[in-house]
Amino acid sequence: MVIGKVIGNLWSTKKDEQLNGCKFLLVEVKDKQVDGQLISRKLIAIDKVGAGISEEVLIAEGSAARMLDERHTLPVGAAIIGIIDSVEVDRS
Repeated sequence: MVIGKVIGNLWSTKKDEQLNGCKFLLVEVKDKQVDGQLISRKLIAIDKVGAGISEEVLIAEGSAARMLDERHTLPVGAAIIGIIDSVEVDRS
């Protein structure tokens, strides 16, 4: 799982029928470090929890994202599975 921030919406009228009714969001994830700097990547995730723009979210990727439907066959690579209220990091 990774933490990301919703930065936009994506609409698609033609898609796999299993994705009908799914909401798509554009999410920015900062998870790679190069020369001491975080590098961001953008991904498209289906949203099953009602997230909105500028919210921090918890994202499942790969096979974990497909687990959202009972047949485990959703053709997705990322899914928003939670909206983050806060994060606490112990820096000691």
